[in-house]
Amino acid sequence: MADDGGLMARAARPANLLRLLPSLPILEWGRRYDRDTLVSDLVAAIIVTMMLIPQSLAYALLAGLPPEIGLYASVAPLLLYAVFGTSRVLAVGPVAVVSLMTAAAIGEHAVAGSPQYWAVAITLAFLSGVMLLIMGVLRLGFLANFLSHPVISGFISASGLLIAASQLKTLMGVKAEGHNVIDLAQALISQLPNIHVLTLVVGVLATAFLFWVRKGLKPLLIRVGLNARLADVLAKAGPVAAIAVTALLAWILDWKGQGLRLVGSVPQGLPPLTLPLWDLALWQSLAMPALLISVVGFVESVSVGQTLAAKRRQRIEPNQELVALGASNLSAAFTGGFPVTGGFARSVVNFDAGAQTPAAGVYTALGITLASLFLTPALYFLPQATLSATIIVAVLSLVDLGMLKRTWAYSRTDFLAALATLLMTLVQGVEVGLVVGVAVSLVLFLYRTSRPHIAEVGQVPGTEHFRNVLRHHVATSPRLVSLRVDESLYFANARALEDRINDLVAERPALKHVVLQCSAINDIDASALESLEAIDHRLRDAGLRLHLSEVKGPVMDRLQATEFVARLSGKIYLSHYQAIAQLSPEILTSSTAQRQVNQGGA
Repeated sequence: MADDGGLMARAARPANLLRLLPSLPILEWGRRYDRDTLVSDLVAAIIVTMMLIPQSLAYALLAGLPPEIGLYASVAPLLLYAVFGTSRVLAVGPVAVVSLMTAAAIGEHAVAGSPQYWAVAITLAFLSGVMLLIMGVLRLGFLANFLSHPVISGFISASGLLIAASQLKTLMGVKAEGHNVIDLAQALISQLPNIHVLTLVVGVLATAFLFWVRKGLKPLLIRVGLNARLADVLAKAGPVAAIAVTALLAWILDWKGQGLRLVGSVPQGLPPLTLPLWDLALWQSLAMPALLISVVGFVESVSVGQTLAAKRRQRIEPNQELVALGASNLSAAFTGGFPVTGGFARSVVNFDAGAQTPAAGVYTALGITLASLFLTPALYFLPQATLSATIIVAVLSLVDLGMLKRTWAYSRTDFLAALATLLMTLVQGVEVGLVVGVAVSLVLFLYRTSRPHIAEVGQVPGTEHFRNVLRHHVATSPRLVSLRVDESLYFANARALEDRINDLVAERPALKHVVLQCSAINDIDASALESLEAIDHRLRDAGLRLHLSEVKGPVMDRLQATEFVARLSGKIYLSHYQAIAQLSPEILTSSTAQRQVNQGGA
């Protein structure tokens, strides 16, 4: 029997270990994969590949890296996400905001375009991957909640403007450096006499064409007789057409000889096997940028993933998404890439194109691999101005300045958080802007909750409902005051409740009972408990009693673990109506009489 028990214990160990491993969503959708799904995923992959190739090249340049690094970063991450990711349509790869943050983080450690710069980018991807993986294993997806929507919106809008401004130098054919909009503006203005006319013409025309393609090409193709699906595919291929045409013209017209900057030689081949730099001092320096990149990438990825999943009545698991994005970034680090995340534009295109499973990402990775093997020589004559135009058109679609007006109309505190994030990102750079946005949000939250809405309530005549005396005609009594605290009680707002009750006691000499309606209180921390004890002590000394009503179960469990309940001068009632009926029945009597008068008048 002892041997049998040992065998059972040893057999159970692998099962226990398996519970600690990340789950594999691929096993769920993979077993139901069929021919129709294959066709849908292949079509979506073709469309996304055409979009991803120019974007990958452009975002690598935005990050300060050679263009082929963008292709490297678009292969392995897609494969790893297909295994671990829970979204059916999320397209993982380089994105504009993360590329900008990458450039800002690495610029302090190496010169853009150098081998050391690439090595630091690989290390940054590695650190980001490790952080995301640890957060996923520890189920820390809730940390993203500290980035409110106004902060994220302000940050992305400012980043879009900053990215667009940073690409103007390439469109103008000049050199201009700066990590914020002020430095960039000054540098660009100083370079106005040095504008390269041909570069400017090519860049402006490519930008105008790409803007027109986004809105005007699909309706035009439909009017000439193409079906909507084919017209949509061709419209999505607009950036590819811009690249092909300008590269062809650069070759035929010898634009390089006329001073136009080209992409130049792009190495052919599969993504290389690489390792991060094992430098502890560098890791410490990159830790904060890596954390910010991880959190921003996760929030952007989960936001678009949840939005698209809801349209198909599907769901994603945020903690599993942390694992998937962590694995994707680790794969980027070991295959010569840089930090990646789920892209908004690509994912929407993937969704609209009919992708059904993450296998579409696998086919996209295959398409990128084929492009790396066979198409890179054709990129030699590609004007850098065309890639900058691609970036500008892509990032300006992320800018939503109308958000400021909408937020101002609804919440002034959220408006301040969004505005602070936007301005600080533009003036001080992406890392400072994001940190300031989070800090302002937390400060404003503490300020707002430190001044809780405390309503004096009375009985609505003829009912068991109690409403604010300033908003409704209700019945009250000079012997009793009912207060509803519309906030959890904690260290920052407990004093506000003390002050309110002290004022009421001083104003009403006939007062005998104070009843706190706790229906909106979800938590009472230790500081607030001490305040309640102090309130009860003062009321008792003044000959009054403190009562509670409608205390929620979890809050009541914590109160009962203390001496507060036993020492309370009054009682704790299940309902507020029950408290009023026992403590001040004249309120109910006057309420009934008032209702009868109203009915008689009617």
